[in-house]
Amino acid sequence: MNDIHRPTVVALLLAGSFIAILNQTLMITAIPPIIVEMGVTPNSAQWLTTVFMLVNGIMIPVSAFLIERFTTRQLFLTAMSVFAVGTVVAGLSPTFEWLLLGRVIQSMGAGVMLPLMTTVFLLIFPMNKRGSVMGLVGLVISFAPAIGPAFSGWVTGNFSWRYLFFIILPIAIIDIVIAYFVLKNVTEVKKTKVDVLSIVLSSFGFGGLLYGVTSAGNFGWGAPVTLITLAVGVISLVFFILRQLRMKHPMLEFRVFTYSIFPFAVFIGSVTFMGLIGVETLIPLYMQNMREFSALEAGMAMLPGALITGLLAPVVGRIFDKVGARFLVLPGLIIITASTIPFIFLNTETTFAFITIMYSVRMFGLVLIMMPIQTAALNQLPKRLIPHGAAMDGTMRMTAASVGTAVLVTVMTSVESVAENRGNIAQPDIFGVNISFVVVACLALFTLISYFFIRFEQPEHKEQDEGERNQVS
Repeated sequence: MNDIHRPTVVALLLAGSFIAILNQTLMITAIPPIIVEMGVTPNSAQWLTTVFMLVNGIMIPVSAFLIERFTTRQLFLTAMSVFAVGTVVAGLSPTFEWLLLGRVIQSMGAGVMLPLMTTVFLLIFPMNKRGSVMGLVGLVISFAPAIGPAFSGWVTGNFSWRYLFFIILPIAIIDIVIAYFVLKNVTEVKKTKVDVLSIVLSSFGFGGLLYGVTSAGNFGWGAPVTLITLAVGVISLVFFILRQLRMKHPMLEFRVFTYSIFPFAVFIGSVTFMGLIGVETLIPLYMQNMREFSALEAGMAMLPGALITGLLAPVVGRIFDKVGARFLVLPGLIIITASTIPFIFLNTETTFAFITIMYSVRMFGLVLIMMPIQTAALNQLPKRLIPHGAAMDGTMRMTAASVGTAVLVTVMTSVESVAENRGNIAQPDIFGVNISFVVVACLALFTLISYFFIRFEQPEHKEQDEGERNQVS
């Protein structure tokens, strides 16, 4: 890999992944003006965010197979081109249906980007330098979705929501053009056969699960559509997992969970990411719908927290190279748990400054967790399993974010409905948000407890070590 110009590869993949992941939360504060312009209901408009994560959740498991089957150039150029086409369709959409279609196409390309970036970075850098480069991955994972609501709030507050797509499109096109001329192949291509049944089971499994939980938020947990899609999702996932365990070359390798750190690290990373997306959904709802703050103000309240993750992620990466994950993750989990508790007591008098400060503290804790726990888990895997580990980690995070957000919104609306019927609570809607934050705090506490089950000792993998000795640092 001596002929690979690492800074170029890093810059191209970071730019592509950043705008792809930014789109996860880009529509959150843009939904109110879209509802007005296109005449749709809030439940329908919410699908602009949900469908992006839904298709992402379907695409990420397939990414491990795609990374092994196609070259880095082929996969990157195709994924970014698909994303760009979706961006054009969404930006020019004459109706809500076209806008939704654009989001689907966008997410088909975006779903491949993060696993591809993670895999390539772990392959081209030796283990003693992975923390620094994975700090940049942490910047993308944490900063991109965190800045989405702020960026969206500013754009929709000053221009049409369509500019959200028109601003991103040139970045995608420039990335594609530069990659066409300078990006070299990194991953090793294997003649892996397409297992159509695995793709079908994966799509119905993860798609059914995410759609079912989202339906619960719209129609209730007892609704037929919710129960049927959840049942299809669970049954398909069971058959998918059993099939992968029996295959010699599975589409998604579940044996990565046999490595001691991996299951706990994935749990901590997934729940933390779920908290990130969930809180970024709850705060704008509270500020805009219950306190009458503008979209711009809701976005600005979250901007300092986003800047903290952006500034500290590379620094945390360098610290990781020196001290490892052990001394970063524990303080992060303590900060996340403690800083969630004040949100349980939001009321009609809560100030803009209070929300901004507490959200920023929470994001400081998050940046200490996301990259270190992911890198610690993937460092434990031999090289042949890194694409599968990256895909598995991405799949679990996206599933947790989609399912968790739907559950939190369902808790909020259900509690609000019960409180209204009882009539003894002054602000039923805010009370619903408070209880949702109770759920977030409990989940954060579970991640803190799970930390103490992790063994951070680094195993040796001969196939990995030999490959790394051949690399030039």
